Amino acid sequence: MSPSVQRVSVNLADRSYEIHIGDGVLMEPPQLLGENSTRFLIVTDDNVHRPHAESVLSALHKAGAQGTIASVPAGERSKSLSTLSTLYDQLIELSADRRTAVVAVGGGVVGDLAGFLAATYARGLPLIQVPTTLLAMVDSSVGGKTGINHARGKNLIGAFHQPRVVIVDTATLTTLPDREYRSGLAEVIKYGVILDEGFFVWLEDNVDGMANRNSSVLAHIVARSCEMKAAVVRDDEFETAGLRVILNYGHTFAHAFESLSGYNGLLHGEAVSIGMVCASRLAARLGRIPPEMTERQIRLLSAVGLPVSVPQSQLKRQREIVDCMLLDKKTVDGQLRFVLPDRIGHVELVENVATKLVLECLSGAP
Repeated sequence: MSPSVQRVSVNLADRSYEIHIGDGVLMEPPQLLGENSTRFLIVTDDNVHRPHAESVLSALHKAGAQGTIASVPAGERSKSLSTLSTLYDQLIELSADRRTAVVAVGGGVVGDLAGFLAATYARGLPLIQVPTTLLAMVDSSVGGKTGINHARGKNLIGAFHQPRVVIVDTATLTTLPDREYRSGLAEVIKYGVILDEGFFVWLEDNVDGMANRNSSVLAHIVARSCEMKAAVVRDDEFETAGLRVILNYGHTFAHAFESLSGYNGLLHGEAVSIGMVCASRLAARLGRIPPEMTERQIRLLSAVGLPVSVPQSQLKRQREIVDCMLLDKKTVDGQLRFVLPDRIGHVELVENVATKLVLECLSGAP
């Protein structure tokens, strides 16, 4: 019997697509993976190769499609030019043409890397996103942002390339390590802060369900998060209207923390959790919110097992943190800009923020 599937539409004119969400949807008929492609390169990582990527490959082969798996090392360091070059070689060996689809099976690293591969090979190949981590399900698989890292900063090399479809099988979360799962909850909580106070309150009331991976709780948080992401992308697909920037709440701090750790210390969601606390402290110092609002975020993030303090090793590198922030895509003419809340459920882009205030927010009271 086919699983119950929720569908969220991302309405982008001729680039519109659907997000299919359900428990067991990877077992759905393979036409979900694209009716017009008969050849596929499945990009995955060493953690997801078995069983998820192999399950997708088996489904494609049963449908008569040709495909192979390209597995990269797990972790942020695979978002590199050297890994990308190896994947180009695999597409060439596959005699890929513009009807050859790239299928990303994995977390945010795999999705970003495979997406950029699809965006740049032969000036664009069809892309199918099959996220297997909570963070990728609610954030990076939706919206068309693709990219790789540079030694000086995260996601500095990239392109917009919308997928043809996103397939979210919540059953894959049962195999996700606890730390990876909790990392994804940071992005879920972020949506409540930036767009939906009611959702934030619901999360506060369902901490146990989130911690225990309750299936109905997971279905709701994934679907609601995707709805909010889809609405923002619809209104500002290419970040030209200034609306999509709100999705970067906490990320200016977070990307600096990730970069300084060599993409090998904090998971992305862990860095975002700490970054949201720092951004909220900054909003409080600017008089935009009362300190209690920061404490409320700290309580929820802590309750689901996320870090809320900057690592001591990075507190000693304040100048380097600022240098990384100056490479952030929101920076204009050397002036730091941050997405900051004025209440739960609403944020704005704030310009000309003094470096001294930013550094004060790395530690101390809310």
